Amino acid sequence: MSFTEKFAATYKKLLPTPFTIAILLTLLTFILALIFTKPNDTATGAYILDLAGFWENGLWNDGKGGLYFAFQMMLMLVLGHIIALSKPISLVIDSLLRPCTNTANTAFIVTFATILVSLFNWGLGLIFGAILARKVGEKFSRENKPLNYPLIGAAAYVGLMVWHGGISGSAPIKAAEEGNLKNLVENVPRIDLAALPNQVGMNETIFSTMNITVTILLLICVPLFMFWIGKRSFKFDKLPEPIVAVEVEEQNHEGAEKLDHSSIFSWIIGGVILLYAFYKAAILPEELSLKFLNPNFINFTLLGAAILVHRNISKFLEAAGAAISGATGILLQFPLYFGILGLMVGSGLIGQLSDAFVAFSSPDSFPIFSFFSAGLVNVFVPSGGGQWAVQGPIIIASAQELGVSYPKAIMALSYGDQLTNMIQPFWALPLLGITGLKAKDILPYTLLLFLAGGAIFLLGLALF
Repeated sequence: MSFTEKFAATYKKLLPTPFTIAILLTLLTFILALIFTKPNDTATGAYILDLAGFWENGLWNDGKGGLYFAFQMMLMLVLGHIIALSKPISLVIDSLLRPCTNTANTAFIVTFATILVSLFNWGLGLIFGAILARKVGEKFSRENKPLNYPLIGAAAYVGLMVWHGGISGSAPIKAAEEGNLKNLVENVPRIDLAALPNQVGMNETIFSTMNITVTILLLICVPLFMFWIGKRSFKFDKLPEPIVAVEVEEQNHEGAEKLDHSSIFSWIIGGVILLYAFYKAAILPEELSLKFLNPNFINFTLLGAAILVHRNISKFLEAAGAAISGATGILLQFPLYFGILGLMVGSGLIGQLSDAFVAFSSPDSFPIFSFFSAGLVNVFVPSGGGQWAVQGPIIIASAQELGVSYPKAIMALSYGDQLTNMIQPFWALPLLGITGLKAKDILPYTLLLFLAGGAIFLLGLALF
């Protein structure tokens, strides 16, 4: 058994489901807060009740974090998934299949296309890559050609290694929201709220020179790396059988039901939503700062696009039904992450962690340290949004104390978060379901992507 195969098997044995990990993290935070933050003049029993109150306050946080943020991220994933299931995307995928003639060039094409789509929307990229990989497997099965199907599955998952540096990245788009940074750290000890910017525009994060350079390197180097691996790969025997589409006979619809099946009505509604979204973007001052690119604008645009690309409202809702299950993890885990944040803030543990960050870091080493710590946290909190809620306040408070650029600190967190998705298969679940692969099949290759991506991200953080 190779090293990567042993790694995949060991990883699977050591880690429970992400929801169980979220529960264990809650218990660990509770214990740490009790040990390190209990005032000497407070009884243990009374302080346990205080901690429970802090946790509950965070759990049902109804501000612009908490449940509000969870719903934003759920909608972003679901709408991206709905678009991926549309006819236009299917046509794009079919066009990409034509040059796929062997494992090497197929790995290049799938990697490059998935990265491009994922930089636009992480949910769309995830499902797009999964469907593309499945279609590739079906094509090679039909043509009885050899294919390293797990490598193609890994190539289709690469979008989760780049998404946080794209326009749907949780940390950058939340930081671009008016007042988000101040809301995030308002209860962190010793933070100077007046010195914090009201927002960090995406021109400073996603569209910064550093991130554009890193993105170009990813688009060039990672597909070539997968091409190189494809040249040296083996045949995988368990290719998926082609699915034969069943044509459903059109029915006659009467009365108001006609609206549900009307293409014209769907195009009008989707078109109006998109026109209004771009009108709002155009009339905002300081357009070049891209202040309009926030979660609500992105979701509003995705909603219009999702309605527009499906033939009618009925088809849109059918796709929504198929997509909604992919958001289960966000629905169940985000409240627990905000409960953890409530515990950390209410007990003062977050201030102690911030002090530790500052003690171990210098202005030069802080971005690198943030990158590695974010990668570690993501193994246990496999959600960019959840991680921003838990680690974001520590990163921002530490950056302020050390005098480090807020945009660079945010992108360091983003890079670390997205990188370890390659060894954390939580978000691969939809892909595995669509492709029929197992986590142990793709993990040896995503581990190699982890190493290649890590080198690119560290280079970007070191040079800028």
